[in-house]
Amino acid sequence: MGETVEAAIANAAEAMRDWIEVTIEHGGTVPDARPLEAVRKDADVLQALGEGASLACVPLVRETGRPAKANLSIDAGILSAIDSEASRRKLTRSAFIELMAKHALPELAQ
Repeated sequence: MGETVEAAIANAAEAMRDWIEVTIEHGGTVPDARPLEAVRKDADVLQALGEGASLACVPLVRETGRPAKANLSIDAGILSAIDSEASRRKLTRSAFIELMAKHALPELAQ
């Protein structure tokens, strides 16, 4: 649910993360993700789509709380702009890029 499709997808991602967290805490297992084409062939999904429902892919992104190093190639001008804005906000480059990703990825938006 949400006032917009984007809000509904963000809410679905949050609900999915919460469900997985609770399921794991209680010793349950989380099923593997299915490819979108497999979901489209599911009888219940086909029926719902036939009745006017919409289908959206909601990727699961779970924050682990532990940093990981990544080597990225980025245009020098864009990197300079990132560094300038990070400095203006008193953030490291890594913290600023993580902040941008959280705003850009609907499944991380809070």
